[in-house]
Amino acid sequence: MAAAAAPMTIKMKACCGYGGIKAMEIRWATRKEYSSKVSTKLKPRIPIFISTNPSHINPQELRDLYGICNHSCHRFPKMDKMGKLVEPVDIKRLSVALSHSALLVSVFCNEEDVLASDDDCGNESEPSKGETPPVLGLGDLLHRVVPLPVVSPSTGMLVGFGRAVSDHGLTASIFDVMVIPSLRGMGIGTMIVKRIIRILTSRDIYDIAALCSANERLFFKACGFGDDIMGSTTMMYTRTLSTHIEGDQMFKYAGRKLLLVPPLRQSS
Repeated sequence: MAAAAAPMTIKMKACCGYGGIKAMEIRWATRKEYSSKVSTKLKPRIPIFISTNPSHINPQELRDLYGICNHSCHRFPKMDKMGKLVEPVDIKRLSVALSHSALLVSVFCNEEDVLASDDDCGNESEPSKGETPPVLGLGDLLHRVVPLPVVSPSTGMLVGFGRAVSDHGLTASIFDVMVIPSLRGMGIGTMIVKRIIRILTSRDIYDIAALCSANERLFFKACGFGDDIMGSTTMMYTRTLSTHIEGDQMFKYAGRKLLLVPPLRQSS
């Protein structure tokens, strides 16, 4: 299949581990708010596969994850009236961004676990008065002690992602942390961020920033991030004029791109 060969275009070193940190690991993701108020059809725990191997990432699948999570790489993305992205991620530029990232973390799970959550998403009903909350049966108890089911990037579905950009010596920034909506609230996003932090600090990089929206601030605060004690803030390069002349050169907008237009030749 042509699509399956796409991950090989990401030219990064696939390390076996960083300072003793496993590059691949299967873990349980637990639904923290699983209670009698949540549909009993939702699984309280699912096995997930966490990887820092860049060859496990298919750019096309990652582009689809961006769309499902309504996440954009653009500073000013195009959205409809409902706040839904209408412009897909450019897969070529995404592949380049992945190849130049210092660290990639991907999370996979079995497709049936995602479909089970999707089918019941939004159908939760609060039990009526006098209804007995569900109790753990023998199968649930055995589920806690039996070995983890098989899940892998080759057979699973990409459900989470995060990456870091770094100068490999002093600083790093975390970007694009996302989890498929039906699996949010299970600690997967926290696992991604903690994995990134553990690997960066193992490289003696402690000046770590997170580029996030206002809606994501509480999440990153729970992961240990806070306001910079130096009072610094992120400033983005932008221009408000359609054209701007600087010396003998002119900058001109073309959509969101800022083009450097060469000076006009004067006729002799």
